[in-house]
Amino acid sequence: MTWWAIDVRTAAEHRAAVGAWLVARTGHAVEERDDGTLVGFAADEGEADRVAAALVREVAAPLSTARRPLQPVDWSLRWRDGLEPRRIGRLTLAPSWLASAAVEPAVVLDPEMAFGSGEHGSTRGALTLLERHLRPGDRVLDLGSGSGILAIAAVKLGAARATGIEIDPEANEVAERNASRNGVARRVAFLHGDAAVLAPLAAPVELVCSNILRNVNTALLPAVRHALAPGGLAVFAGMEAPEAPLFRDALTAAAFDPVDEITDAGWWAVAARPR
Repeated sequence: MTWWAIDVRTAAEHRAAVGAWLVARTGHAVEERDDGTLVGFAADEGEADRVAAALVREVAAPLSTARRPLQPVDWSLRWRDGLEPRRIGRLTLAPSWLASAAVEPAVVLDPEMAFGSGEHGSTRGALTLLERHLRPGDRVLDLGSGSGILAIAAVKLGAARATGIEIDPEANEVAERNASRNGVARRVAFLHGDAAVLAPLAAPVELVCSNILRNVNTALLPAVRHALAPGGLAVFAGMEAPEAPLFRDALTAAAFDPVDEITDAGWWAVAARPR
């Protein structure tokens, strides 16, 4: 099936009404281009003709229309557009189809049904602080490990071992595949369960990563403290920048001292040590 685009030109003051009409008539979103052209969509040429004719007939605004067929798109591949190797400190993140372009240390990981691909500001913030503060030979605990990206990155950056804890068993399956793909399966383990219960059982570790929501990070502060070896450090991410003061207060109340922080695309991450 070939979809058709309906290009509509009208004055700026009429675009909102024309766009609303197109959405209501076609049931599809409308694209507004930089030059002001509105683009509606129809499932075939006949429908495009009917929409364009009805638009001229029913909308009381000066406008012009043009139709054009759209090239068929293989959406199983199109989603890859825009993904490319990304450098975070010494670490390179790359999707599998661009693995040959990745410079070591590298994590090869595809976006799947588990959070954490390096395309989100909270993940990048956590990776940045992990890369800054990880010491060779550290033991690492990743709470809410998702795709396994932080645990895998830790080992790639020199950690002796890393353990991920994730409440979603399907995410752990993805993480295990990613660990195997990156050749670190023997040094990375993923546990299924509640991080508050399992974190102290994985102790002691020198570094904890927790890329979750602020309220969950706050609730996990006692478990993080119990998991850390003396002198250890925790990286907390998954929080929007306006939440920073609230979480700083929570750190203070739990006797943690912030030592580093970063904001990336509106997402805030902080590294802290217990007193």
